[in-house]
Amino acid sequence: MRCRSLLLVLVVSTLLAGLGWSAAADGGDPVLSKADLDAIRAVLEDQDAAWNRGDIEGFMVGYDRTEAIVFTSGGKIRRGFDETLRRYKEAYVDAAAMGKLGFSDLEITPVGPDAAVVLGRWELTETEKSGGGIFTLVMVRRDAGWRIIHDHTSKTPDE
Repeated sequence: MRCRSLLLVLVVSTLLAGLGWSAAADGGDPVLSKADLDAIRAVLEDQDAAWNRGDIEGFMVGYDRTEAIVFTSGGKIRRGFDETLRRYKEAYVDAAAMGKLGFSDLEITPVGPDAAVVLGRWELTETEKSGGGIFTLVMVRRDAGWRIIHDHTSKTPDE
C-alpha cells in the first residue's frame, strides 16, 4: 500500500510539473530559469558595487549601450545611453556626491523568454542627495548578458 501511495504522489507530481511547462510553452505565464534570475540580480549587485566605489562608468555597464534606452526620474524623460551617462555625471560629480547605494525588495517578473520587469527599492546614504524611493526596470537578454533598456526611478517624498 505504501508503495502505491508513493507511486501515486510521483505520478501526480510529474503530471502537475508537465502541465506547468506546457502552460508556459503554450502562452501561459512566462518563466525564467534560476540562472536567468540570478544573472538579473547579479547585474544589480554589480551596479551597487560600482556605485559604492564611486565608479559611474562601471555602474552604467548594467544599461544596454544603445540610444534606445529610456531613463525617467525627477519628472524628466531622458533617452539614450549617452544622455543617461551625462545626467549621472552631472548629478554626481565625485564619489562623495554619490554616497552609498543599496537596493532591496527586488521583484523580478518575466515578460517573455528574454525580458523581465524588475521592481525594487533604492536607498542612497552618506551624501547630500540622501534619500530613497522605488524603481522599475525593463531588462532584456543581450549577447553581453541581461541589460536595462528602461529605468523609471522615483524618490519617496520627504515627510
